[in-house]
Amino acid sequence: MDDKELQFRKEISERIQEIFALRGKSREFVPGKTWIQYAGGVFDDKEINASVSSLLDGWFGLGPKADELEKGLAKFLGVKGSLLTNSGSSANLLAISSLMSDLFPNHLNSGDEVITSACGFPTTVNPLVQNGLVPVFLDPNPETYDIEVADFERALSPKTRAVMFAHTQGNPHEMDKIVKFCEDHDLFLIEDNCDSLGSEYDGRKTGSFGILSTQSFYPPHHMTMGEGGAVSYNDLRLERIARSLRDWGRSCYCRGDEKRTLGTCGVRFSFKIDGRPYDHKYIFNQIGYNLKPIEPQAAMGVEQLKKMPYFIQKRKENYSRLDNYARSWGEFFILPKSYPKAEPCWFAYLLTIRDDAPFTRQELILFLEERMIQTRPLYGGNLTKQPSFASVKYRQVGNLENATRILHNTFFVGVYPALGNEEIDFMAESINDFLKKHRSPTLLSVDETAPETERVS
Repeated sequence: MDDKELQFRKEISERIQEIFALRGKSREFVPGKTWIQYAGGVFDDKEINASVSSLLDGWFGLGPKADELEKGLAKFLGVKGSLLTNSGSSANLLAISSLMSDLFPNHLNSGDEVITSACGFPTTVNPLVQNGLVPVFLDPNPETYDIEVADFERALSPKTRAVMFAHTQGNPHEMDKIVKFCEDHDLFLIEDNCDSLGSEYDGRKTGSFGILSTQSFYPPHHMTMGEGGAVSYNDLRLERIARSLRDWGRSCYCRGDEKRTLGTCGVRFSFKIDGRPYDHKYIFNQIGYNLKPIEPQAAMGVEQLKKMPYFIQKRKENYSRLDNYARSWGEFFILPKSYPKAEPCWFAYLLTIRDDAPFTRQELILFLEERMIQTRPLYGGNLTKQPSFASVKYRQVGNLENATRILHNTFFVGVYPALGNEEIDFMAESINDFLKKHRSPTLLSVDETAPETERVS
């Protein structure tokens, strides 16, 4: 790189810094006029400059930044390794497909059953269906929104081979009990950690308990690459299998920017098809996909991962501030709780309207949306009610009444790091204004120290 290019790059970097400095000065919250998103990417000039620098390098395929992010993510989670993908949904597909691979001993087979939650985002469950597995749906707890170990025994059958679930909105399941259940019954455990990066159970990060876990870097999630995701693994045999499936199913395990003629293995041209030499880069031993992100995304992710301690702390502060208000709303809402050993890094604040409440979810969310407060339901709610599952083969345990209540009565508002005290207070005050039609709540002072989130005994 010559001196002229170095100078130009420096000037580009400085201009990007100036743009973000200007944006910071112009940001002002006007209640009822400024849109309050439920979530969004939080980044600055560091991420953009990292991506621009990667773009200017001219190598778009995965390279050193991807390697750095994969290693950093594995260290953050406390797992043996991580593999980047183009989305969290792709990560779920890749995780299940890896456990279906003939290259993995005692792999899953079509027709095997997988215990999961009836409530959540569909791409937690879709890969099971896409791979010919049978979901066994459990009803979530109405306060934690997670499935309970007490119900797992009822779901067991001779065909049960795995347990897969998402930690709902960052609220960890009872992982000690679930791990023991899986060990006792020789089941694979897969964690969908897409909404939960940074959450902990008994001092250990969620996403580190299963043989595989998945992460999402979609903008609303805890960190972002613009889009993207990752599969994290605790069995090194799955690294080669997952990498192959992600990269078209090829046998070669060279990185995209490998410069050695004979490849990482050193014998690239010694492999054979039909008894004749063939380039190992074009030998395919699995039916795979192309689920890769690109290097500029990874460059952004490297910078985002550095900010995770701040993101975690800010989410917890926002959640506690809103929760301080919500403790006066119990007459109308089922309020969220977590387990004693759980330390959630909340994705959002969940509220479920009680069955006997004198208003509907539709009435409340329209009131909030008119005040420029963005809301969302809890994804697909009861997935068995979704049109896409009408022809899906599955089993369910019980009548899934909690999942159905969540489908009709639950919504959430944001607690993500871009929200300040003004936004949190306005959301809470708006809900209080709505509830005044039905009673006159005693407002909690935002200056009071927020109580610890109530926990399930």
